[in-house]
Amino acid sequence: MRVYLGSDHAGFELKVHLANHLGTSGYDVVDVGPHAFDPDDDYPTYCLHTGARVVADPGSLAVVIGGSGNGEQISANKVAGVRAALAWSTETAQLARQHNDANVVAIGARQHTLDEAARIVEAFLSTPFSQDERHARRIAQVGEYEQTRELPPLP
Repeated sequence: MRVYLGSDHAGFELKVHLANHLGTSGYDVVDVGPHAFDPDDDYPTYCLHTGARVVADPGSLAVVIGGSGNGEQISANKVAGVRAALAWSTETAQLARQHNDANVVAIGARQHTLDEAARIVEAFLSTPFSQDERHARRIAQVGEYEQTRELPPLP
């Protein structure tokens, strides 16, 4: 499976760690950047590009990394077709895949050790979407809004 990685300066060390860890675990890792540490870089550029890559590559997944993961998740979610979830535990990572068919996970590098973050990412990457009808229906509703920008009627 191809896995795209993008970060900012706060997530740079974790991104490098994940690239090595996932690469030795058999994943096809694509480092979207940054490729050098820059304490003044901005996360939106890397997260938007990471999101665009995962949408253009069906079957792939992505990880965006920052200090908290919040801004990275928000940025990635601006790309049509991205379903990015902030995960802070293996359970939230698994639920993001099982219930939301998330294709991007956001991780806060300042919130976890390198090993904890790697376990969260591994849980995300190894968990399939449940295919449950209720979850698929909800994902379709979000996708419809994303395409039309028309709010669904309230019940």
